[in-house]
Amino acid sequence: MQWAELDKERQRALLCCVLVAAWEAARGQLRYSVPEELPKGSSLVGPLARDLGLSPAELPARQLRIVSGDEKRYFILEEKSGNLHVNERIDREGICGDVTPCVFGLETVVENPFNIYHVSITIQDINDNAPRFDKEVVAIEIIESTPPGTRFPLGSGRDPDIGVNSLQNYQLTPNPLFSLVVKESSDGRKHAELLLEKSLDREKQKSHNLILTAVDGGDPVRSGTAQIKIDVTDANDNAPVFAKEIYMVRVPENLPEGSLAFQVKATDGDEGTNAEITYSFSDIASSARQLFSLDPKTGDVKITGPLDYEDVKYYEVTVEGKDGGGLSAHTKVHIGVIDVNDNAPSLTLLPIVNPVPEDSVPSTVVAVINVRDRDSGVNGEVTCKLNGDLPFKLEASSESTYKLVIENSLDREEISAYNITITATDRGSPALSSRADLVLEVSDVNDNAPVFEEAAYSAYVPENNEAGEPVLRVSARDADAGANGRVSYALAGGGADAAFVSVRAETGELYAQRSFDYERCREFAVEVRARDGGTPARSATATVRVFVLDRNDNAPRVLWPAAGGAEGGGAGAGPFEVVPRSAEAGYLVAKVVAVDADAGRNAWLSYELLQAPEPALFRVEARSGEVRTARAVSERDAAKQRLVAVVKDHGQPALSATATLHVVLAESVRDALPELSEGPAAADPPAELRFSLVLALALLSAAFLLSAALTLLARLRRAGPPAVLRCLGARRFSASGPAVPADFCEGTLPYSYNLCVAPGRAVAEGAWLLPPALLPSVRLFLGDVGSTINMCACEWVENEDLGISYMLSEPLISERSL
Repeated sequence: MQWAELDKERQRALLCCVLVAAWEAARGQLRYSVPEELPKGSSLVGPLARDLGLSPAELPARQLRIVSGDEKRYFILEEKSGNLHVNERIDREGICGDVTPCVFGLETVVENPFNIYHVSITIQDINDNAPRFDKEVVAIEIIESTPPGTRFPLGSGRDPDIGVNSLQNYQLTPNPLFSLVVKESSDGRKHAELLLEKSLDREKQKSHNLILTAVDGGDPVRSGTAQIKIDVTDANDNAPVFAKEIYMVRVPENLPEGSLAFQVKATDGDEGTNAEITYSFSDIASSARQLFSLDPKTGDVKITGPLDYEDVKYYEVTVEGKDGGGLSAHTKVHIGVIDVNDNAPSLTLLPIVNPVPEDSVPSTVVAVINVRDRDSGVNGEVTCKLNGDLPFKLEASSESTYKLVIENSLDREEISAYNITITATDRGSPALSSRADLVLEVSDVNDNAPVFEEAAYSAYVPENNEAGEPVLRVSARDADAGANGRVSYALAGGGADAAFVSVRAETGELYAQRSFDYERCREFAVEVRARDGGTPARSATATVRVFVLDRNDNAPRVLWPAAGGAEGGGAGAGPFEVVPRSAEAGYLVAKVVAVDADAGRNAWLSYELLQAPEPALFRVEARSGEVRTARAVSERDAAKQRLVAVVKDHGQPALSATATLHVVLAESVRDALPELSEGPAAADPPAELRFSLVLALALLSAAFLLSAALTLLARLRRAGPPAVLRCLGARRFSASGPAVPADFCEGTLPYSYNLCVAPGRAVAEGAWLLPPALLPSVRLFLGDVGSTINMCACEWVENEDLGISYMLSEPLISERSL
């Protein structure tokens, strides 16, 4: 029957809770009320999700959860329905004691969008405790001379319940000598006193036994009893008197053990043993008895255990003073515990987003911080702050809850993780603080493009390389992480140069696709693109310029006289040069002209005389190739001289070519004709006749050309110098277009020369002879240093017997140095 009534009471309490919660939700804060001692797990506190306006379908996405609470999780949130249930047995008396109302505060978080709701749950008291006395037997000694009307404190019953469920009244078994007086103190507690109705006579009855009953106002009513034993003693006409009827004492909670808390004092008008007062606690709770001790002789009360304001804020004890004659007096002591700042704040961190994307916008909530301080007043007022210069800030959500939000933009490449320290400090004196650490990682997004180590690369590759040989390695770095920082390489764009090399995507190594030829291509450039693996991908380009290095793979080439064979080959027949026998030392006989298609040292040419019949008569300049007389020509020297010159480059290994030069020692061309006409001893007369005819024809042709030139000069005199007279003028090419070797644009030729060639003939058929002054000239650019050759048309005579051609005019060599 008793449990059925208790269930009805719980049902009524639950109905009240639902109505209160609905009303509070409308005000923006949810409040529920539940009775204590509800069974674990099945007891519903309230439909939290519904009161917050959330449907069951929204719960997975909104992620409704509890983020703060007491050390014990008395309540739990059902994930599917969002209903708040009791998780642990709730004992209101063990949690709140005498404090009313008994309220739990919870913080709930809803995401997407983020919000915090505050839920307060009031624990209702039920009549689950019966009143009880600290002593089952109360012993009272009353002197027989005690006048009627005297009162004796019987102590007070204790009921942990509150309100109507607490102790409401006392009952005493009927007795003609005694009656019960119930008094109510200023704090609402009821105390029982025994009232002596009639005078006692020890000789008639020396002891009395009574039953004191304490009842509460619950439904059903609960009660507790104590036995009162009264001993009647002999008369002592003066009872002790305390200095105060009620002592009001305030004790700091940090008072060390053994310290004097307070002192009670009573006096007695009797003498002797009847005036000797002994002090004792007549009414004290068991919890207080462990904390306070009373000196029976002095009345000093000392601290014997640690006081804690956060556990018990108030104690009430009754001190009895009894003299030697058995008379006693009582006084009440109200002991208030003074709070001191002895509790540091406690922090609870709940990360919401970790890791945080580096592109998160400011005001994004990354964590919720719950702060609690068990102290009261200013000692329990707490402020939080972030340590260090961080791109985060704290925003207060309530008195005990803060949000950690992003204040400034994040950059993972600068800082990939933050060690966040949050310090909570109360306002006590001295202030106490505590801190909590949170490691917040920053996740990467693809916000950095690859960067090459160099904006432009240069590679040097010798020609004649093998296809597939490595050329260069480019390298680009990406500050991002993972796939966002993984770089691959490829050639950018097309064009002919892109066909020369290939690039390895993983390493950035460039390889030659073919063998390079310095003489055809000296340099080329390609663009390499570095691309990361992000989405969208980012890229960068760098220019790679490849320079082809020359190798000595071309031998010198003799332009004049007719080129001889390569090194080790035989020399071919060349033209004749006429040197007067009156020539002194240093006379310019001829000039060996050669070019080399290579570059640099591989094209630097040097000349030396390889073979000469008179070693001391001729010499060749090593740099210019000029053949000069080393001494004056004498009559003893042979009329015909055959010289072989060798031309070498400076490559490694050196390559060379030879040129053969025939020299005739005579004062004039006419004097040289006999020497030139001398053939082998077996020469037949028809050959000499053919030579004479050719010589005559040449003389006639020269006379004809001379007269024609003079006639043309007379006609063009008014118009200025004719073009045919500008052999050394600004016009470098004749109108007749003399044949010139096509490869004169390559190689090196550090000097300029005047060569005479017949009109319509190639240079290879000409001789090193001075042309007539009235014939046009041609300047050929040889080599890479601006060397020139002036070539003029001349009158040639063919000698079929000797297989040579020559000019009748006096030879003169004009040189022009750079």
